Amino acid sequence: MSRSDVSPNRDPSPAPGRRRLLVAAGAAALAGLPAAGALAQQPAAGRMLRIGNQKGVLNLLKGRGTLEKRLAPLGVSVKWTEFNAGPVQLEALNVGSIDFGDVGEAPPVFAQAAGAPLVYAAATVPRPRSEAVLVPKDSALRGVADLKGRSVALNKGSNVHFFLAKLLEKAGLKYQDVKPVFLAPADARAAFERGAVDAWAIWDPFLAAAEKTLGARVLADGTGVVNNRQYYFTSRDFATKNVDVLKAALAEVDAIERWVGAHRAEAAQELAGVLGLDRAILDLAVGRSGYGLVPVTPDIVAEQQRIADAFLDLKLIPRRIDTRQAAPVALS
Repeated sequence: MSRSDVSPNRDPSPAPGRRRLLVAAGAAALAGLPAAGALAQQPAAGRMLRIGNQKGVLNLLKGRGTLEKRLAPLGVSVKWTEFNAGPVQLEALNVGSIDFGDVGEAPPVFAQAAGAPLVYAAATVPRPRSEAVLVPKDSALRGVADLKGRSVALNKGSNVHFFLAKLLEKAGLKYQDVKPVFLAPADARAAFERGAVDAWAIWDPFLAAAEKTLGARVLADGTGVVNNRQYYFTSRDFATKNVDVLKAALAEVDAIERWVGAHRAEAAQELAGVLGLDRAILDLAVGRSGYGLVPVTPDIVAEQQRIADAFLDLKLIPRRIDTRQAAPVALS
């Protein structure tokens, strides 16, 4: 995401696991791909890993430069591009502009329905508290059932799209009982501030920024409703041809994820500097998230299938998809 800022004056534009990903997720997610030795026939020099990221943990990896140092002996350079939301990241993957990135639960479903060649590389532990429906601090809305007939801003095709649908279902409402207003985070915040929408479904750090700078109130978060995992993705072609690069990237991501989970205060401080955000915003966002990568197991692929089926029922995607087709090669 080019979620450039989440301060009150510059709204962003649209954003314990297994201990050893290199052994666990790397092996489970990439088993069945050619061994690294098989890549000897390919030229090692001149390769590039093009990463698309949103504001979050990958910013720490980028700022520290540890991935670049790890890949340098392989003759691999790294190019970073920041995006404002998961759907645009996966559009970039679809047109061949990036090779790897982080995204929420819902965008891969839309991307797969559109024919994107994505492959899930790894998943995070659940992060249900990192997305929520917000209302203004003086709103008369007190429960999810009160959303009936109300307007809700959200980023179409993002993780909060599925969250909103399931949240309404749990409260005995239908998706059609609310008025979705599709806006990117920057525009959604502006609409929320001026009272043009009744509620806003959003994720961290935008969520934390609205709580801290606007006094926005959480009507409900994802707890007991969705897992809200983050996914690290790549393309099948890149995964097949660059096993060594992908394994190194996943190992570095896992290392930074685990470090953040074990050093939350330090991580919030570092992220505040890297992202240019108030420390209080990052303390809130980092403090309630879960950290650590896990392999993309059949159960996790099935989680994605449930999301896809829900979107098909809502006529948000044009056809039924089989999420196993985007699973790591070992699960195909």
